[in-house]
Amino acid sequence: MDGARQALPGDICDQANDRETLCIGCATGILIRWAGTCILMQIRSATPADAAVLREIYRPYVETTAISFELEVPSLEEFQRRISVAVEGWSWLVAEVDGRQVGYAYACAHRAREAYQTSVETSAYVREDYQRQGVGRALYTRLLKELNERGFGSAFAGITLPNDASVGFHESLGFELIGIFPRVGQKFGAWHDVAWFYRSIHDSVQD
Repeated sequence: MDGARQALPGDICDQANDRETLCIGCATGILIRWAGTCILMQIRSATPADAAVLREIYRPYVETTAISFELEVPSLEEFQRRISVAVEGWSWLVAEVDGRQVGYAYACAHRAREAYQTSVETSAYVREDYQRQGVGRALYTRLLKELNERGFGSAFAGITLPNDASVGFHESLGFELIGIFPRVGQKFGAWHDVAWFYRSIHDSVQD
């Protein structure tokens, strides 16, 4: 286990099934399980200073998978720019354990034209050793809450197929499959389909 982590009683973690924000010993955060231990995680808004670490979390998704359709890892300067733009226009959140970034989630424009302005695309990336521990769910839950507060109405997520884990994750958060773009991307010498998922995020969305 890297770093000093405050191990909490297992029954506290078991009782927090909804991953509510809690205060344990004056530290406010969200309880997750990591390596069999109950730990406290904080979520905050990202800053350009996070770019170097978040870029390394993103790197394996670019270099070894088709989850991201980028073919090269963005430069540090480009990553800083993306964070600044997302924080200003939508939201970009970071999950931390003992001050160390372990994952992030953000929203960006769904399309550039003005009529799309209340719709967003959402993404989340989690450090490999923190996956399937509730980090992504906590990030997405907070992200959707912030987007709702800022007046956005619809969230879309594109998932390269096959990816049963991501499909299940999005469906568990209320996203619904609305269509598949066949052979829409080519990476590592293969064509890839992308499934598009949707959910309403604004209290006042009208059909």
